[in-house]
Amino acid sequence: MSNRNNQANKAAARERLRAERERQAKKDKARKQIIVGVSIVAVLAIAGGVAYGVNELNKPDAWEAAGDAKVTAPKNTTGTNGTTVVIGESSAKKTLEMYEDSRCPICAQFEQTVGSTVTKDVADGKYKIKYVGATFIDNSDNGEGSKNALSALGAALNVSPEAFLQYKTALYSAKYHPDETEDKFAKDSYLIEVADSVDALKGNKAFQKDVNDGTYDAWAVKMSKTFDSSGVTGTPTLKMDGKNVTAAGSDSAPMTVADYTTAIDAALKG
Repeated sequence: MSNRNNQANKAAARERLRAERERQAKKDKARKQIIVGVSIVAVLAIAGGVAYGVNELNKPDAWEAAGDAKVTAPKNTTGTNGTTVVIGESSAKKTLEMYEDSRCPICAQFEQTVGSTVTKDVADGKYKIKYVGATFIDNSDNGEGSKNALSALGAALNVSPEAFLQYKTALYSAKYHPDETEDKFAKDSYLIEVADSVDALKGNKAFQKDVNDGTYDAWAVKMSKTFDSSGVTGTPTLKMDGKNVTAAGSDSAPMTVADYTTAIDAALKG
């Protein structure tokens, strides 16, 4: 092989090597750009996910939002935000204040034992009742049943005072009232199931829509705040003329018909 050919072959080899290195450099550069691009997208996705998560965590829940929402008050209410609920004959001179939490087991015991006597007394015009709904049991377990049941009671009150009283009785009944550790009233479907035991509410589409839509959620929150500002610390609590109505020798509400009748008759004379 001549020297000229040898030099030419070497030059050609060097050119091929140079070209190969340029191709490899371009491939490496492209690969690096892809990796950087993917990494940026991943970082942005993670950042976006974190931001979304933070925003979700900072969002108020439905009941917190209800506290800031415009109040739709049920019919048959008066006062600021419709939180004054008085039921009974206008001719009745005295008013019994009743403070109850829908999830309260002692309230259920009171209603199952004495509730029918209260209802009869009100129907007879012996006194009116002023209902104040509480929701503090929800605070003990991050529940929603007390608030949700109070909202549903608002929907019943919107139908009529009688429907309200009958629905309250049903909610506290042995058949439907859950154990305090069970937050069954948080489910709209269960509240509607209970309502089907009340003639005025059974199959009542307007009532059911109000329950499902949470029409009176904001009202329930305002009513709960009325309880919170009342100075009452437990349920059931009964008051007449600003004084607690209690069983003789006790600081608690009377839990038998006999004790209740004695206590209420004394309060009516006071």
